[in-house]
Amino acid sequence: MTDTPPCPECRSAITYPTGQSQMCAECGHEWNPEEVAAEDAGFVVKDANGNVLQDGDDVVMIKDLAVKGAPKALKAGTKVRGIKLVEGDHNIDCRIEGFGAMALKSEFVKKA
Repeated sequence: MTDTPPCPECRSAITYPTGQSQMCAECGHEWNPEEVAAEDAGFVVKDANGNVLQDGDDVVMIKDLAVKGAPKALKAGTKVRGIKLVEGDHNIDCRIEGFGAMALKSEFVKKA
């Protein structure tokens, strides 16, 4: 007997591989086991290139960002050291040298 994962929809054990995905013979649901495992893992933050970020990583900004109330924008190429991941719209908390505490969106940074 093969060791295939159960269907995430109906929990049936009658599943089979279809290339990179799995298919349920009972309900017809098709899924990618890697995506299901990533969803089960919980909170995952990815940078603009799709790399998974972790607490303490260093990142580089890929776009100039205007900041409300600040006299100048944060420039692309600014390195941010020791990030902290949080849940929410702005999912990176950090301290930018010469600027102060900041919350960033992960879509505007890449892993250094």
